[in-house]
Amino acid sequence: MRKVILIEDDKTMLSLLKTLLQMEGFEVALTGDDAIPHLLENIKAEKPVAALIDVNLRHGSGIELLRQIRKDPTLWDLRVVMSSGMDYRQECTLAGANGFLLKPYMPDELISLLKRVLG
Repeated sequence: MRKVILIEDDKTMLSLLKTLLQMEGFEVALTGDDAIPHLLENIKAEKPVAALIDVNLRHGSGIELLRQIRKDPTLWDLRVVMSSGMDYRQECTLAGANGFLLKPYMPDELISLLKRVLG
């Protein structure tokens, strides 16, 4: 089963995303509301194939987390989809994102993008 890790500080959004992804056959891992070093440790421990990361996190920048992921040789193949209520598509792409979703988005947009980036 393909595992997706959710890095989102909105508890309601986390719950909705978890349910949606599980209904689509994904295994879902959740992270705590942590600083970037802890989030990186969680990603490595969970070994997901993809990460869905919110740009604006309570304890840091999702874009900075993405940059750290891209610098880490053990995470070279992780597929990352970024999301935000503001259009950070260009910044996320330049930082190494495989995809970007502008909130609010429809569930089918997320699923089709995930399927596309996972091949």
